[in-house]
Amino acid sequence: MRRRSFLQTASLLGVAGTMKTQNPEPVIIATWKNEAGTKAGYEKILQTGKALDGVEAGAWVPEANPEETTVGYGGYPDRDGHVTLDACIMDHLGNAGSVTFLEGIMHPISVARAVMEKTPHVMLSGEGALQFALSQGFKKENLLTEKSRKAWEEWKKVAKYEPKVNIERHDTIGLLALGKAGEIAGACSTSGMAFKMHGRVGDSPIIGGAVFCDDEVGGACATGLGEFVMKTLGSFLIVEFMRQGMSPQQACEAAIMRIVKRYKYQEFQVGYLAINKKGDVGAFAIQKGFSYTITKNGKTQVIESAAYM
Repeated sequence: MRRRSFLQTASLLGVAGTMKTQNPEPVIIATWKNEAGTKAGYEKILQTGKALDGVEAGAWVPEANPEETTVGYGGYPDRDGHVTLDACIMDHLGNAGSVTFLEGIMHPISVARAVMEKTPHVMLSGEGALQFALSQGFKKENLLTEKSRKAWEEWKKVAKYEPKVNIERHDTIGLLALGKAGEIAGACSTSGMAFKMHGRVGDSPIIGGAVFCDDEVGGACATGLGEFVMKTLGSFLIVEFMRQGMSPQQACEAAIMRIVKRYKYQEFQVGYLAINKKGDVGAFAIQKGFSYTITKNGKTQVIESAAYM
């Protein structure tokens, strides 16, 4: 009887152990209303199994869309008429790559991945980033569309730098994904604030600011006014809160409160998005109007985030 009892117990423990290590379903989430991006990223994960491939493919969609005035091709230029791009990417092993102040390349997210995989560095900037991109086979293109040029010409009549909250209900795209093996990856891509000072770089290429991933915990990403995110290292902060036992939702709320307690936040927006290794998602923003998109089990939803104000 004792032997039978032992075998039954061992069998139950074996089942429990299998259930404990079972990976969640692949999932990809993105800031704002980015259904086409999350669908493309999800399909890529189904093809290759890899979260890193998914977030890169997801970023490609708005980067190449001329109607997206805050990301890539068609992005609003800086005050001197230059479309300058920032992007970063991070995998489950802690590897990361980013580019800042990059001009003329349609997909900065892929240049960031090349920096991560093909150089000993994390970040390349400006002319050096462009030279590297060209050496890797990327083609230089004019990313200033007629629509964005006209907006810039209109702005120059007053030339007032004034960040807009929830501009057209989209902004920087940040993405997080769990792959088939349950591994985490994240990415971010942007053309930055419209009509910014030439040379301004926001949080989007900053590891720990715009994106942070830890395969023991999960990941987080940010959107909105990058200066606030940089000053508080928001994505890193959220992951550390989750490490301490907070849910993704609690962690996003705590990170927003870090901004609210320290800065004059009333006229600006920051939105955070997080996912843990179980696939639980959280989102929170300073102001109403921040939404995020999730694709899981072949279904895509756009969800309105809760907000402090």
